[in-house]
Amino acid sequence: MKFGALQIEVKGGDPTGNLERAERAIETAVDRGADLLSLPELWSVGYFATEAYERLAEPLSGPTLDRIGTLADRHDVAIVAGSIIEDLEQTAGETPAESGLANTAVLFDESGARQAIYRKHHLFGYESREQELLTPGDSLGIAEIGGLTVGLTTCYDLRFPELYRRLQEEGVTLVVVPSAWPYPRIEHWTTLTRARAVENLTYLAGVNGVGRAGGQALIGRSRVIGPWGTIRGSAGTEPDTLLVDLNPKRVQTVRDRFPALEDRRDM
Repeated sequence: MKFGALQIEVKGGDPTGNLERAERAIETAVDRGADLLSLPELWSVGYFATEAYERLAEPLSGPTLDRIGTLADRHDVAIVAGSIIEDLEQTAGETPAESGLANTAVLFDESGARQAIYRKHHLFGYESREQELLTPGDSLGIAEIGGLTVGLTTCYDLRFPELYRRLQEEGVTLVVVPSAWPYPRIEHWTTLTRARAVENLTYLAGVNGVGRAGGQALIGRSRVIGPWGTIRGSAGTEPDTLLVDLNPKRVQTVRDRFPALEDRRDM
């Protein structure tokens, strides 16, 4: 299984340009043999372009996700479509949801069919309008892709280890984390991505963007961590397509060899 982290430049409030950059990155990764790809968090809108959230919100069947699903089918590749601002009221006709807006990640399989939907659980409060503007999700997003059990989380979720333990208990072997992680919290990003992988003896892919919006700059540094905590691949601070080979059997081998998870005690 070859995983691709699409570290594209994200420009706030520029969905057309962002989609063009996403399509080019997808085509590059496919040409290099990728089986599963992921875009960053809110790559179409720009996380910090909060004034555009309501205007650019879409249902799950909206044009952005429809386009990503079409590309997955055309290229025979599974894609985590990063996340979008979802209009829950428009979506309500096709899946149970509340009213308002959500930060929603979707995983498409190789035929372009939706296999997992994840609405960000933990909404950022510090110097952010996310809690004010968005509705948190309350269900997991998990799907089987290429021999891996893939679980979705989003950016700020990295600070809440309980969510990742729930995914581990559901058998997840790869956690994909679309993100919009900004400066200056570089050490937080590198530490938390590695910690969540080590704690749960799992693969973890943190897929960040680069660029500026709303006065904030993203740090890039997308990375894939192995179940022993080793860095399997990492990107810098410029647009990049990071490709890493993942062994679907590796996580269970590590868990069998080092069964620390069996020693957990609930307090």
